[in-house]
Amino acid sequence: MGIQNSPGSTLLTVADMSVITAEVRVDETDIVNVAIGQPAEVTIDALPGKTFHGEITQIGDNAIVRSTGLATTQSAASTQEAKDFKVVITLKDPPENVRPGLSTTAKITTGTARQTLSIPIQALTIRDKADLEAQKSKAPKAAAPANAPATTAKKDKEELQGVFVIRNKKAEFQVVKTGLTGTTEIEVKDGLKDGDEIITGSYKVLRTLRNGSSVKIDNSVAAKAES
Repeated sequence: MGIQNSPGSTLLTVADMSVITAEVRVDETDIVNVAIGQPAEVTIDALPGKTFHGEITQIGDNAIVRSTGLATTQSAASTQEAKDFKVVITLKDPPENVRPGLSTTAKITTGTARQTLSIPIQALTIRDKADLEAQKSKAPKAAAPANAPATTAKKDKEELQGVFVIRNKKAEFQVVKTGLTGTTEIEVKDGLKDGDEIITGSYKVLRTLRNGSSVKIDNSVAAKAES
C-alpha cells in the first residue's frame, strides 16, 4: 500500500477471461451513428486471417483527444484537435488463446439496407447552384453590386449534392438524397432510378465538369480491365 507521495506497487493483475471485450476508438464524425447492440466484426493483429463477431455493449460519453489520449474533461484548455470516443465490443466467439492487451481493429455495422439503389462514392460531388445554372444556360453569372455587404454573396451561395447523369449525350447535374455509406458505395434514396448512366471520376474532374457538356461514352478501358 502506498502513501500520498509514493504510489503502491502492483503485485499481480487478475484477468476475468469469461467475458472478452475489445476497446476501439471511433471518430467523432461517426460516433453519432453508433448505438448499443449493433453488430461488429473484430480482427486481432496476433491472429491474422480470422474474424470474430461481437456487439456494442458500451459507448463512451467523454471525447478523447487523439494526440494525447486524454479525455477532454481532463484538459484545462479547449482544443480543436481531432477527437475519438471509446467503444467497447463484447465478443461472442472469443478465441481460447487470446490475451489481454492485444491490438484489435473493428468494423461496426451501423445500418443495413436491402433492395436499394447505390452508386460509387467517387461519383458523388458538391457543386454551387448558381454556377450550375449559369453553365447550363451558357449565360455569365451576374456580379454582386459594389456596395453590397460581404455577407450577401455568402448567403446566396447554395451548394448542392448530386451526380452527373448522361442524358442525350450530355452531362446533366442531378441532385440526389443519400443514405447509408459503405466502403466503396453510398445509398441513394431519391434523385436517381435504376438504369441511369452516371459519370464517375476524380474529385477535381467532377468539381470542374461543366453542366450540360457533351460527353462520349467509352467503355473499352472497363471491358479490357474485366477481361
